[in-house]
Formats: sequence, C-alpha cells, structure tokens
Amino acid sequence: MITFRENIDGCVEGDQVRQAVGEFFGQNDYAGKRILFLIPDNTRSGPIGQVFKEIYEHIGPKAKAVDCLTALGTHQPMSEEQICTRLSMTASERAGKYASVKFFNHEWDKPQTFKSIGRISADEIEQISGGLFREEVDVAINKLIFDYDEFFILGPVFPHEVVGFSGGHKYIFPGIAGDEVIHFFHWLGAVVTNPLINGNKWTPTRQVVEKCASLIKMPGKLFAIVAVEDELKGIFIGDVAQAWEKAADLSEKVHIVYKDRSYHTILGLAPRMYDDIWTAGKVMYKLEPVLADGGTLIIYAPHITEISYTHGKYLDKVGYHTRDYFLKRMDEFAGVPRGVLAHSTHVKGIGTFIDGVEKPRANVVLATGIGKERCEKVNLGYMDPEQINISDYENKEDEGILLVHHAGEVLHRLAGGYIPTITI
Repeated sequence: MITFRENIDGCVEGDQVRQAVGEFFGQNDYAGKRILFLIPDNTRSGPIGQVFKEIYEHIGPKAKAVDCLTALGTHQPMSEEQICTRLSMTASERAGKYASVKFFNHEWDKPQTFKSIGRISADEIEQISGGLFREEVDVAINKLIFDYDEFFILGPVFPHEVVGFSGGHKYIFPGIAGDEVIHFFHWLGAVVTNPLINGNKWTPTRQVVEKCASLIKMPGKLFAIVAVEDELKGIFIGDVAQAWEKAADLSEKVHIVYKDRSYHTILGLAPRMYDDIWTAGKVMYKLEPVLADGGTLIIYAPHITEISYTHGKYLDKVGYHTRDYFLKRMDEFAGVPRGVLAHSTHVKGIGTFIDGVEKPRANVVLATGIGKERCEKVNLGYMDPEQINISDYENKEDEGILLVHHAGEVLHRLAGGYIPTITI
C-alpha cells in the first residue's frame, strides 16, 4: 500500500504531510529497530528537512537508532553544518532533540567502504541494454547499510539525464554504490543519450538500477517527494519501486515544460546549490531538447570556479566532447572512468564524429568564475559573466532567446515531441 498526498495546482501543506506520515506509521511499527536514512546532498532542492522531522516524531522515541547517510554518488562530502542545513536543523535542535542521530558521508573513494552483493550477468546486461553492451557487472554498495535493520530513502524525484527520473533506488545506485556499476550505467545512459533518456520512466538505465536493487535482501521504504524548488507538490510513502513510480508520474506533470519552438540562444541561470560544472551541467541536460541546431546555451553561474572538485583532473585531460567522439576512440580513453566520459558527453550534447572531425549540434558556453583559458582547454565556450545583462534575455522568446531561472531541475521539451536525430 502506498500512502500519498499530491496537489498539482497548489502546495501540499504541513498538516497533509503529517497525515500521510502518520497513516504510514499507523500501519508500520519500528519500535526497537535500527533505521538508516539515505538522504540527498545539497544539489537537490525540496523540503527534505520538513519530511525528516515529521518521520522522526514517529520513530525517534521508539527506534533503537535513527541515523543518516548522504547518498553522494561521487559528489563532495558534506560537513556537519551542511547536513544540518539539508535537514532544516538548527544548531540547538542538533545539540538537543536530534543529538543521537549520527551523520555519515558515503565514502565513495575508499575501497573498504563497499561490500559486493552480487553480479549482473552479461546475458542480462545485453538484454537490458538492447544489445548495446555485453559485460558482467559487479554490484557493490556501502556496507554501512548492513549495520541496520531497515533503510528509509528520503529524497526528491525529478527528470534525470542518466536514468529518466531520479529518486527511489537511485539513492543506492549510484548514491551509495561502488565504481563498477556507477560507471557502467552512467555510460549506458550517455550512449543512449540525454534527449532519449531524460523524463522517460522505464529506461534501460532505470532497469539496471532496479535489477541491482533486487540483489539487496534487507527491507527498505521510500519517502519520495515531488517539489518545485521548495514548494511541495506530492509525497509518496511505501514500497520503494511503487512509491517511486507514482512520484515519477507526478514529476512528469510538474517538472516538464513544453515549448512551441526551439531557441537559438538559451541563458540558464544555475542556482547556488550547484558548486561546480559537474553538477551545474544539469542546466544543459534540462534545456538541450529545446536548443536549436547550431544554437548557443550559456550556463550562467558566477559563483562556480571549478569544473569538478572530484573529477577535474580527468576532465582537464579529456575535455568535453560528443558521445561519438569517444565511442570511435574508446581505446584511447581506457584509463578514464566511463562515468566521467558520460558527464562530458552530456554537457557537450549530441553531435557527430566523422572522418576525424567532431561536429557538436550546439555551442555550450560557461559564464562562470572559470577563466577563458581553462574553458578552452576543456573544449567549452567562455563568456565573462560580468558582461552579461540578464535583462537583455528577458521576454524575447519570439526572437528565439530563452531565459531560464533556477535552471537544472525542470526539463524543457518541444511540444511536438521532436528530438534531434540520434543514431545508436
């Protein structure tokens, strides 16, 4: 049974959240249990803290332990203060009511973090990928999870470039997963391409995530939220796959904007929750479908000064290129994690590589705190953000110019359903 509240036209209010959470715990007893929350980092918006606090009212006094693990994937670790911010916790609340809650970061860069829970066979991978890949994949996750009786996943659902819609078991794969499965399914998503994946539910990559999840033999529940920035549109509680699917259905209604035309120039304003291009690349992912052939997309983020805090050394080496640039030269990039190559192609967008000549469909430009020399080094365009007057881009859609505030979470599509021609 899935407990939920949703309101497409308005906001799900606090009392409705309390009712939904209360209904769930009225039917499920966690007295004496050890519970591990898997929560997002600060690159996802939404009232995570509000929901966490409502849940804690029911299990805090009864459970043996209630702890939190940030599902970082390969993002930067969070400080105690940042986790408190994520959970809307004041310093006094942390020192008082929530003092017993332990905070953990997913230590993705330490081999001792992980335990293998099984393998996906080459035959299964071939079937799931439609013949694109045939390889066996080891599935490892953070072994901390096995110190608990049950896990709760608490996080938002949005359209997503790698799996179609984020959330659900994605907080485990790649949230707390090992390198092999992370890099495999990110590259699978890149090969299929962002325009064909983003905003679609049962993608090949989502099937990989759910296959991996089937190898976990401990119980878990999902508290999925759908929010537009911090305005809650829905909460879905219960079985992970079922609650995620209902949340994805709502996300499709509130997180996808349809446009009647494509644009030759798009200025996407990246929010401060993105602190490098590794995360701010979402501006491109969500806007690529409405960018005209030969058009320019500008990622505007004066606060960003780094390409990637965790993978910058690789991106400085390989730069940003189209999928086909890598596919036709894979031997040259054998030492680069495929998840890095995937990010590279997603930011650069689709294009061709024929007879040694790369032709991206679009021009991606950084208007950030990253200098011109480094932008050119990684094969991206450069603009000085101080020379950009945002008002110059406002109300000019009739001229083929689109301005998007808080870009990176709402997917834009053409109303006619057109996507650029992509050969896989």
